[in-house]
Amino acid sequence: MSAAAASTRARPSGRLGALLIGLGLSVALAACGTPRPPVNGRLPDPPAATPALTRVAAQVDVTGPRGPLDQNRREQALQGAASQGKAELLKRQIAAMSAFGDVDLYAGNDTRLLIDGPATFAAMFDAIGKARRQVLLESYIIEDADVSRQLADLLLQRRAQGVQVAIVYDAVGSLGTQDAYFDRMRQGGIAVCAFNPINPLKRTRYHRITHRDHRKMLIVDGETAFTGGINISAVYSSGSGGIGSRGPRKPARPDPQLADAPASAPASGPAPGAGDAAKEPDNGWRDTMIQVRGPAAQALHTLFRETWAQQQCEGPVAAATEVLPAARAPAGQQLMRVIPSTPNDPENRIYTLLLGSIRAAQRSVYLTMAYFAPGKDMVDALCDAASRGVDVQLILPSRSDFSPVMYAGRSHYERLLEAGVRIHELQDAVLHAKTAVIDGVVSTVGSSNMDWRSFVFNNEVNAVVLGEDFGDAMTRMFQRDVDASQAITLKRWQQRGLVQRGKEFFSRMFEQWW
Repeated sequence: MSAAAASTRARPSGRLGALLIGLGLSVALAACGTPRPPVNGRLPDPPAATPALTRVAAQVDVTGPRGPLDQNRREQALQGAASQGKAELLKRQIAAMSAFGDVDLYAGNDTRLLIDGPATFAAMFDAIGKARRQVLLESYIIEDADVSRQLADLLLQRRAQGVQVAIVYDAVGSLGTQDAYFDRMRQGGIAVCAFNPINPLKRTRYHRITHRDHRKMLIVDGETAFTGGINISAVYSSGSGGIGSRGPRKPARPDPQLADAPASAPASGPAPGAGDAAKEPDNGWRDTMIQVRGPAAQALHTLFRETWAQQQCEGPVAAATEVLPAARAPAGQQLMRVIPSTPNDPENRIYTLLLGSIRAAQRSVYLTMAYFAPGKDMVDALCDAASRGVDVQLILPSRSDFSPVMYAGRSHYERLLEAGVRIHELQDAVLHAKTAVIDGVVSTVGSSNMDWRSFVFNNEVNAVVLGEDFGDAMTRMFQRDVDASQAITLKRWQQRGLVQRGKEFFSRMFEQWW
């Protein structure tokens, strides 16, 4: 999406100053030229046959709680993930990942799926309250709202008790937050740093105005971490009505314009997209985070320190080795990847992971995506998978805080539906989650949307969990969201009106700018 939209995305309202600055950012973005493709060159073919475990182990690097593992211990770690079920599918997926280059895995992790804001904030506040040495927070948006003020109070309390606290926030994402909010924390001894400041007087750390930090991470004592799609914002306070939210989720409302519904079903409510998200949904925002304990948390810690150094933020941030206990046992049995991306990468690793995993899929591809402007390669991969019998299902928004992306995504619906892809639009909540579970053995939760802004302009990070145990939890979450969604059928979709088709056409023209 445009930088102007980036300044207000995931906000309940904007301000005149934000709009004026956003307009200037749009001009800057337009001057940058056409963005490059997220993947350079021809994609490698997926493995023709399932490789042996020994061969797979030789293609990956695995780090445990005490450092890198040798060949035998790598095989044991892979066998532990394979023993959860669907071993052949897991080995095939890891082999597909290795076709793109090095695969760094982390063994001995404990993972927890967090659904919506209330469950996430409760877990994050609990972890901060138990911190012994250090708290690191990196967020695209830190909004001056009740939840953010509660967070600031807790962080100031922990800092007064001797815990090191450092914060990175994106200068555009947090544009509506007054300096006084951050100044209060600075005065309390917390190190606070703005990513790529807009103010020309603070541009010693400036790179490109279109380069934004879209990551959402919290790392406590180098051993417990959170990442996913949830910003520090009031829009998450009530959740979406799903698990981890307050109150029951409303059932999906059948829409006679787009979905096949029982004859007795009421025809209430607007068609998907009607009103361009002018009406705030009843049940808030639907989003997902993951809590991790173990070596994968240390990888997120390293990412934070890299950003801190690159932005020339003031004050030292202790390395993980300085805050972790000397003797470390495995926190759990999960095998993970941590995949970061930046605009400086020769190719986007998150995009290649998703594309390669979809192309290697044998049974199922379940994607939940808030901003879906996928481009031709991704649409080809989804259609090809469905055409060879893979169960491909997408959960996409029925309303959005930035409707051009939604309409750009809808311009692909007809081709996807014709290929056999099943599409569901979430009702009664703004969809902000970015998750996938492929073949039940590759699960990803992260900050990256399936749009060009995420793939080309932003710092992003996705956590990937390998194995059926976490995959089952992700699949159950996906099914609950399907139950709260409306199915889009080809017959009904082809009957949509000219106004909607026009919005799709013009949004698709500028798909690479959203």
